[in-house]
Amino acid sequence: MNQAPRLALLTLALGLLAGCNSLTRQAPVVERNALPNVERPRPGPARAEEPKQDEKGMYTVRRGDTLLRIALDFGQNYRDIVAWNNLRDPDDIKVGQTLRVAPERGERSANVQTQPVPMPPSPTPPRKTAPRADKQPYNDNVAGTQPDAPARNEPVRPAAPASPAPSAPAPAVVAASDDDNRLSWMWPAEGRIVATFDEGRNKGIDIAGRPGQQVVAAGAGKVMYAGSGIRGYGNLVIVKHNNSLLSAYAHNRKIVVKEGDNVAKGQMIAEMGDSDADSVKLHFEIRQQGKPVDPSRFLPGR
Repeated sequence: MNQAPRLALLTLALGLLAGCNSLTRQAPVVERNALPNVERPRPGPARAEEPKQDEKGMYTVRRGDTLLRIALDFGQNYRDIVAWNNLRDPDDIKVGQTLRVAPERGERSANVQTQPVPMPPSPTPPRKTAPRADKQPYNDNVAGTQPDAPARNEPVRPAAPASPAPSAPAPAVVAASDDDNRLSWMWPAEGRIVATFDEGRNKGIDIAGRPGQQVVAAGAGKVMYAGSGIRGYGNLVIVKHNNSLLSAYAHNRKIVVKEGDNVAKGQMIAEMGDSDADSVKLHFEIRQQGKPVDPSRFLPGR
C-alpha cells in the first residue's frame, strides 16, 4: 500500500521535469528567432537629397544664393535672368527653384553687347593666333603672290612638310573667342599685389593702395552692375566686355559710374577703399563665361 503513493509521486515529478525541459528547448527557438525579424530595421529609401545635374543653361537655387551672386557666377546681367524667368521680385528666389541662366538658342541678351565699345588703337598690332591653312613656303612660283591675285597657269610644286612651329603657350582652360583676343587690357590700379589668383581661395588679385586712389576700367565695355548687393565684395563695379568676358572691381570707397554706362579702357570708374574688407585695396577679377580666370593671363607685364 505504501509503494503506490510513491510511484504516483515519482510519475508526477517525471512529468513536470519533462514539461520544463520541453519549454526550455522551445523558448529560444520561438522568441530569439522571431525578435530579429521584428526589430531589424528596414533598409532606407535611396538618397533623395543627391543634387541633380542641372540642364545646360539652367540652375537650381541653393541655400544662401542671391540673384546677383548667381548672375556673377554665370557671367550674366541679373536683369536678363529676371527677364528670362519672368521674376516679379528679383530678391524673392527660393531654395530649389530652377532658373534659366543663359538665353535660349537663337535668343540674344538685350543687356549684353556683342562687340566692345570703341577704344584707342593698340600701339602694337595684335599677335597672330594661328597660321593660315593655305600658307606656302617661299619659292619663285609663289613669291609676291597676293591673296586676291589670280592663280598662275604654271604648276606649283607640292609644298614640303612644314617644320614644327616654336613651342607656344599652353592653351587656356576656357577657349578664347575672336572677340576675347581682340580686347586690349591694362592694369586697373597702381600698387603692390598683396594676393594672387588662387581658384580655390582667391578668385582674382588684390592690389594695395591708398583711400581715394583711382580705379580704372581694365578694358573697354559696358557697366553691368554698380552697387553693394553681393556680400564680400563691398562697393562693386562689374564691366561686361563681350559675350564671354567681364571684369569685377571690389571694395571701392566710391563708385563714379552707373549701370548701363559705356566705359573706355583706362576710364576712372571708382575710388579705391576698404568696403567689406580689412584694408584699403582693390580686389580685381576677370571671369570668362562666368568662370574666374587668372588676370595675369590678360594683363600686360609690369
